[in-house]
Amino acid sequence: MATNEAKPNGFLEILHGKETAFLWPLGIEKINGVGKQTEQHLKSYGIYTIEDIAKTPIEHLERIAGKWGEALWHKAHGRGSAEITTDWEQKSMSHENTFNSDYADLDFLHKELVRLTEKTCYGLREDEKMTGCVTVKIRYSDFETISRQESVDYTALDDVLIAKVKDLFTKSYQKGRPVRLLGVRFSHMIPITMQMSLFENNVEKLNLYKAVDDIKDRFGSKLVTKAVNTGANKDKPTGSQPKKTHPD
Repeated sequence: MATNEAKPNGFLEILHGKETAFLWPLGIEKINGVGKQTEQHLKSYGIYTIEDIAKTPIEHLERIAGKWGEALWHKAHGRGSAEITTDWEQKSMSHENTFNSDYADLDFLHKELVRLTEKTCYGLREDEKMTGCVTVKIRYSDFETISRQESVDYTALDDVLIAKVKDLFTKSYQKGRPVRLLGVRFSHMIPITMQMSLFENNVEKLNLYKAVDDIKDRFGSKLVTKAVNTGANKDKPTGSQPKKTHPD
């Protein structure tokens, strides 16, 4: 959080005892894992800043946000329970594709974004993880590269993450400009057992995606595909293969 607030060098030191002075004026969307849905839900109860969370009794937060209410309260006070460990742990997951030709066709670019997101979602669920941050990477024909990221409510669902990826692409893409590379990256990952999105029932949907994953494992990924990807193969440039980047 401090890094995101430090411009332009990305480094900011928060002295001991000054945590609340830094945190409290910030909006609730600055907390990792608080996406648009959670943000709007909290705002409907008059909670707009981290200070509002800090001054709300834990019991009330738990009525609003379920089990995550207590965690939100501690985060608002600058407290965390994460243990520091020297063991390596994957902090992000991404896939990207460099095309053999430049493409400005929106239909093709959208299909490729869906394919990359589905592939990354599959890996996410395979590792029993959820993501709280989505990044879309675009490299144009002149090799100018831009990336845009946003926080989301923790999830591992294809439809939610595909919608966010498309939204980020729409906000970033310069219409008509040829694209050489597209990439999708998930970060701020947590174990899937820590269900943080408490404002809709996603358990059945998650189980459905896992069942589809099992079918792909048994019979091959080409057997199951979304309607939006139908016909995508004929549009894909010959020899263009997805490239998985190394995790941070």
